[in-house]
Amino acid sequence: MDYFLIGTSLAKIAGLLAVVLGIMNYSVYAERRISALIQDRLGPNRVGPAGLLQPIADAFKFLLKEDFTPGHVNKFYYWLAPCLAMIPAIATLAVVPFGSTLFGVPMVIADINVGVLYVFAIASLGVYGIVLAGWSSNSKYPFLGGIRSSSQMISYELSLGLAVIPIFLVAGQLRLTSIVRFQIEHGWMIAPFIGDWTNIGKWLLAVPMLVSFLVFTIAIFAETNRLPFDLPEAETELVGGYHTEYGSMKFGLFFLGEYIAMITGSAIIVTLFLGGWHLPLPSWHGGFHWAVVNGSAPGWRGIIGGIFNIACFFAKVAALLFIFIWVRWSLPRFRYDQLMRLGWVFFFEIALVNIFVVAVIVAYISK
Repeated sequence: MDYFLIGTSLAKIAGLLAVVLGIMNYSVYAERRISALIQDRLGPNRVGPAGLLQPIADAFKFLLKEDFTPGHVNKFYYWLAPCLAMIPAIATLAVVPFGSTLFGVPMVIADINVGVLYVFAIASLGVYGIVLAGWSSNSKYPFLGGIRSSSQMISYELSLGLAVIPIFLVAGQLRLTSIVRFQIEHGWMIAPFIGDWTNIGKWLLAVPMLVSFLVFTIAIFAETNRLPFDLPEAETELVGGYHTEYGSMKFGLFFLGEYIAMITGSAIIVTLFLGGWHLPLPSWHGGFHWAVVNGSAPGWRGIIGGIFNIACFFAKVAALLFIFIWVRWSLPRFRYDQLMRLGWVFFFEIALVNIFVVAVIVAYISK
C-alpha cells in the first residue's frame, strides 16, 4: 500500500476543501458588499471590523435555527435533496489542477485522463437535488422551480459541452493537467499573444476560442442558476422556487451549493481557457519572451514557485467570482421564453458552427 500517496491525497483534499469553503464564505460577504456598493448602501459592517466576521455569524445562524420539516413533504427525498445539490459541486473539484507541484507533489487530487468528461458527468448530477427538492416539497412553487431548473440545465448543458470541443481539437487531450500544460507551451486559449505569438495559427484560432469562452461562461451562469438565469428560484414569481419549503441548515446547503458551484465553474473556466495556474511573466534575457514560474525547481525556489502558482490559480478564480457578482447586480432577469430561446436558437447553433470553424483551422494548420 502506497502510504505516501494516501497521505498526500488526504492532505490535498483537506487543504482544497478548506480553501474552497473559505472562498465560499467570503464570496457571500463580497457579494453583499459589492451589491451594497452598486446600490449605494453600506452592506454588512457590524460583525467584526468592516463586517469581516459576518460569514461566521451567518454560519452560526444556519446551524442554530430550528430544523423544521413540514408535515406534507416526502421526508426521505426532502432531506436528500440539499445533499445532492452540494456534493456534486465539491466532487467536481477532484480533477481540477489548482497548482503545478508543491514539495514534488502534483497539485491535483485525481489526475485522470478523462478529466473533462468527469466534470460534465458529476456536475450534471446537481440538477437532481433541485428537481427532488421541488417534487418532494409537495408545493406548487417549489415544483415549478424544479421543472424550470431541469429544463434550463438540460438546455444549457448542450452549449456547455459543445463549447469545450474546440479545446479538444486544439489540445488533443481530455486530461485537464495536459490542457494546462498545452497552454503553458503554446499560449492561453483566449490569449494568442502569450507564448509563441508569432505562430499565425494561434491568431486564426483567437476568435473561435473567444466564442467558445463566451458561450461556456454564459452557460456556466445558467448552470449555476445565477442572474440573469435564476428562473428556478425567481423570488418575484416563485417566492423562492425549489427551496421555498426549506429552512435552517437544509436551506444553508442549497445556499452553499450555489456558491461552491460558482467556484467550481470558475475553476473550470480558468483551467480550460485562462491557462490554469500559469501566469506568464515578461523576461528580457536574450530577447523578449514569457517566463514560467517553475514549481518543480529544486530547493526554496520550487516551494515559492509552487505557492505562487496556487495563488495565481485562486486569484483568477476570485476575479471570475467578481464577474459573477457584478453581473447579478447589473442585469435584469430573463423571461423564461427568452432564456430557452437563447439556449436553443442562439448558443446551440453558435457553438456547433464554432466546432466546424476550429476543425477547418486545425486541419489547415496541421498541413
